[in-house]
Amino acid sequence: MNHRFIENRVFQAVAAPVVVLAVLAVLAGFSHAAAAQGRAVDIAAFYGQWTGSGVSESEISLYFRLTTRDLDVEVRPAGAGFEIAWTTVQRQRGDPTNPTPERKATVIRFAPTGRPNIWRADDSSDPLIDERYAWARIKEQTLTVHTLAINGEGGYDMQIYQRTLTPFGMKLEFVAFRDGEERRSASGRLVKVGN
Repeated sequence: MNHRFIENRVFQAVAAPVVVLAVLAVLAGFSHAAAAQGRAVDIAAFYGQWTGSGVSESEISLYFRLTTRDLDVEVRPAGAGFEIAWTTVQRQRGDPTNPTPERKATVIRFAPTGRPNIWRADDSSDPLIDERYAWARIKEQTLTVHTLAINGEGGYDMQIYQRTLTPFGMKLEFVAFRDGEERRSASGRLVKVGN
């Protein structure tokens, strides 16, 4: 009897159950996510280190309407609330054929408000006095962070970050407004790389 034929049959006999188990695991993840629809996940579901990339779109830049971004996010417990730190490497300045990378990092610590699934940034008080006012909420699988800054002329900048847990990691949707006009949007995908 041919040894290669026997090896193929053994491989098929072993591989088939493994493939079935993998498919069942993916379907279980989808059904678990679907079961969670309609109710907010706990903030602990977001804890960990996440990394990925995204694409940013802007109508205000002639040469950098569509750019790529590297994304890193870490969510961790902090007192009775949580802290979120994110770093974005943007490529939207300089020579359009060889953009200059620019690294931006933000850390915000949130405390409970007494309302379910809503937190207030520890350093937020009066948005006319402080650098920014920020709050966060969880609705279903999405952690949304809002930041609001009021400039010297009374205009405002608002940024909204929506981070949604998916069976494959985290999806990011970002939009920035100035005085009600959308300036930039970005979307990306991240995977969990650490706890």
